[in-house]
Amino acid sequence: MNRRTRGNIGEEIACRYLIKQGCEIVARNYTGSRGEIDIICKDGDCLVFVEVKARTTLYVDYGWQAVTKAKQNRIINTAKEYIIKNSLSFQTPMRFDVIDVFEGEITHYKNAFTAGGY
Repeated sequence: MNRRTRGNIGEEIACRYLIKQGCEIVARNYTGSRGEIDIICKDGDCLVFVEVKARTTLYVDYGWQAVTKAKQNRIINTAKEYIIKNSLSFQTPMRFDVIDVFEGEITHYKNAFTAGGY
């Protein structure tokens, strides 16, 4: 299975999981000029930007460890673009999560990283 197929399957599993948790999926594979965000959802009044790591091997202990500082910055900048493009307020509660999908098991890291002043 190639990386894109594995990623799509992982994102589908993550979406189903988030919906079961009561979240509303707003966008999938949102692409801005600075990068991509796998899933954007609402958890109550909180806007959540989700990076999905679908793994088949344990090259790192946890999926969030594969989300490097550079990747975090791309996600944060893309989230800023999304907020501006959709005329949302930077005062809107928001967080950045990572969902790790490994061998059918889901681990959800809420607030995996922060956007500093946002």
